[in-house]
Formats: sequence, structure tokens, C-alpha cells
Amino acid sequence: MPPAALRIGTLGAAKITPPALIQPAARCARAELVAVAARDGERARAFAARHEIPSVEESYRALIERRDVDAIYNPLPAALHAEWTLQALDAGKHVLCEKPFAGNAGEAERMVRRADDAGRVLMEAFHYRYHPLMVRLLELVEQDAIGELRRIDATFSVPIDDTNDIRYQLALGGGALMDLGCYPVHWVRTCAKAEPQVAEAECVTGPPGVDVTTTTELHFPGDVTARVHCSMAPGVQLQASLEIEGTRGTISALNPLAPHLGHSLRVRTAEGETEEQVSGNTTYDHQLEAFVAAVLDGGPILTGGKDAIENMRVIDAIYTAAGLPLRGDSTA
Repeated sequence: MPPAALRIGTLGAAKITPPALIQPAARCARAELVAVAARDGERARAFAARHEIPSVEESYRALIERRDVDAIYNPLPAALHAEWTLQALDAGKHVLCEKPFAGNAGEAERMVRRADDAGRVLMEAFHYRYHPLMVRLLELVEQDAIGELRRIDATFSVPIDDTNDIRYQLALGGGALMDLGCYPVHWVRTCAKAEPQVAEAECVTGPPGVDVTTTTELHFPGDVTARVHCSMAPGVQLQASLEIEGTRGTISALNPLAPHLGHSLRVRTAEGETEEQVSGNTTYDHQLEAFVAAVLDGGPILTGGKDAIENMRVIDAIYTAAGLPLRGDSTA
């Protein structure tokens, strides 16, 4: 019999952990956060005390081996996603892995094979995908509210002024495309329901090999094209937007990333314009509920292994087209 609640352990003391896991777990009757581990034991104890996490482990390995932990949340730097997800799967744990899923598609394939072999749930934490806003947006596309799909324009930019941030470090899987652009790549793939070819890509680099701004043109089957733009350049304007053009109109979504913080959904056709807001909990609440349901009930996984591999393949292809190195283990 499955446990009444999914017992989760978290790796590290990442800034994303409170909104993505700790707070949703406190609101989810079927999830229990039982322990945290960090390489810096003092930092882990301070983090646990601040967020009322019951137990602390001095190493990631010790946490993964705990018998009272059913699942692992992996919010470590991208360069460590494959290593510690694989170890968690080998220990029989389910894994909710932060985006980007891996350093490259080869690593992603290894992770997914291991999850399949172990019979464990492996989900990429594209939290936006589980919010009712995305359900509604896809419903409009599928119901031909704007006719046949023709063009998608997706942008996500966030200024990151601290150039010592891990996102500026190639060895840790840094880059605007990895940290930010993985979202709009996923948005356009999800809307097109297909896999693209990279027509062209341009990256503006900061540290060697690290893209600060990336723009790419993608071609999907059926003459559908897309533009993906992302930037973490200091001083860049904060923007998260998605525009979908069809033969009879357009759908515009402002802030599809975190709609619980405010968003709009507009449909424009020859008949006029409508605007709506789609109610829901935080994207992270919906994501955790889906992860728990996948583990305990065999529920659907919208951001599972095959999808994660395909998203990393597009990211790899963009970097290759722009002449930049792939992240992660090149032998994976």
C-alpha cells in the first residue's frame, strides 16, 4: 500500500526551495517535507531552523539513503542535476528535478533510462505547465480560436547583475538559455505539440562560453515558426510573454511563467478582442500536487522524461548553432 503522504527530502538550501517546495508542501495534505541536506552543515541547519524542516543531514548521500524519504527534490545547480538524480533513482527514490533538467540531452537520456529501469517517477519542474492558465491557453489553440497555428514568439528576460552568480559559470551549467530560455523553448514546443529544427541562433556572451542573451529562430512541421529570446544581461527589462499567431488572430499571454503573481490572456480576432484571467493556486502548488499524484496514484506527468529529453535536445541544438559549447558531461 502506498503511504498516506509522500515523504520528501530536499538537496541543498537553494533560494527556489521555499516557494517551490516548502510552502506548497505545508499546504498539501499528501506531502511531507522530512529532511534537508547541504554540503555546508551549518547552512543546512540554519535553513532547516528558518523553515521548520524536522531533520538535517550532513551530506546529499545520507539524505538519499534515508529509509523515511520516498522522493527527492533536486534544486542544485544544473551541472549537478544528472549526478544526484541518478544517485537518488539508484536509491529507489522518486525525483522532482529542477529545470533545466540536465547539462545536455545525453545526460537527460541517462536519467530517464535509469528512472524507467527503477520504475520511479522523474519529473522536470516546469511548474507553469500545471497551472490552469496553460490549460486554458492550450484549449484555445486546440479549439482553433485563432485558426491554424503559424507563428509563436516567446520571451523571458530577467536582469542578473551579480556576475559571480552561478548562472555566469560555465562549469555549473550557466547561461541565459539554460536558466531562463529553457522556459520559452518549452512554451513553444508545448504550444506547437511538435519538435523544432533550429534555423538560426545568436548568443551574446559574457564569460567565455556563457550566453548572457540568446535569440533563436525555430521551424516546426507544417510551416510553423517560432522566435525564442532570453536575456540575463544587467539592466535588461523584466519580461515574460508568449504570443501565438494563427490564420485568424492572436493569443497573447503576459506572465505565463508565474500567473499567480498576475497575468493576462488576450485573444484578438476580426470579431474583436477578449481578455481574461484564469484563477488558480500558485504554479508550485499545482506542480507539487501533480508530482504527489503521479507517485501515489499513477497520475499523469506533463513534464516527464521524454519531454525533458526533447527540451534539452533543442537547447543543445541552439548552442551548437550559435557556436557555443554544450553544458554538462560531453560523454553522457
